[in-house]
Amino acid sequence: MNQSRLKVIVAMSGGVDSAIAALLLQKQGYAVEGLTLRMWHANTSEQSGLDSAKLVASSIGIPLHVVDAREDFRQEVVQAFLQSHLDCETPNPCVYCNRVVKWNKLLEFADQNQARFVATGHYARLLPAENGLIELWRARDYSKDQSYMLSRLTQAELSRTIFPLGDLTKQEVRQIAKESGLAVSEREDSQDLCFVNRVNYHDFLEENVPEMTQAGEVRNLQGELIGQHQGLAHYTIGQRKGLPAYTEALFVLDKNPSTNTLLVGTASELGKDKFFVTQANWISGSQPEFPLRTSVKIRYRSTPVSACLQPDPTGKLQVQLDQPLKDITPGQTAVFYTGDKVLGGGVISRNA
Repeated sequence: MNQSRLKVIVAMSGGVDSAIAALLLQKQGYAVEGLTLRMWHANTSEQSGLDSAKLVASSIGIPLHVVDAREDFRQEVVQAFLQSHLDCETPNPCVYCNRVVKWNKLLEFADQNQARFVATGHYARLLPAENGLIELWRARDYSKDQSYMLSRLTQAELSRTIFPLGDLTKQEVRQIAKESGLAVSEREDSQDLCFVNRVNYHDFLEENVPEMTQAGEVRNLQGELIGQHQGLAHYTIGQRKGLPAYTEALFVLDKNPSTNTLLVGTASELGKDKFFVTQANWISGSQPEFPLRTSVKIRYRSTPVSACLQPDPTGKLQVQLDQPLKDITPGQTAVFYTGDKVLGGGVISRNA
């Protein structure tokens, strides 16, 4: 296939990863065009990213398009994020956004502009399977692997996607940028959600879900009143910071929105060896055979652990762990692996 005749739309955030993704594809002979999605109301961070993306596009000689995705993002991602907090969950909006907004907009733009592929700067790999399907694999560099964030994608998206950075380390990406004279070579990675940062996170929740930021009681498993919390939205399962002083270290065990109560316990009381998942998505497009031995990640930065999957009568997926985990958090994404291959994932449920 003559790559020089294939057009690819590269999502460009203004960071070094998307810049090098575009540059590498250009060097491979693709007709590359950049696309920046405006996700949120004008803010310093987003404008800085757009300015940086424009500079990169100009430097490597590709057109850059800007698409306003703010209304879709507000309705599909921000509202789901707020509803999760109302449900006493700890959401991961980036995982959800990739499927319902980012890839939707990328592919929509690609179709409108006769582009066969889309690409991003994610650290992950796509490999062809013998049955003709596309498999999602972890990046070579485990420390930067982002396959977890892509676990809600399907064959429809993956079959038209390219991840140019899957076999590279972050250091190698920065070196390529430096050698290419790109100003983004030392640009820091964003550590915040695109619509709210760590500084105004509390204010954002207070404005949008005020009922979840009201003070309430902190009690232990024995019903003893330990103190007061500052709003259920500010706590997550396994959290230790911000809890009242006690005779020994306390951790968040659960949250009860009906009574606005934070349930805490000791380290020995924290942890479960079983949880349930809803909204399961399988990368192959087909449900696997059960019971299924696999490994599971319950947070982006967590280490995969061994587990057995089995559907339960309610339609949820039961995850039985070989060893208990202390930070199983409703609302977070659980992703299932066989070795480095991603099988799929779903949302950790509050209840069985």
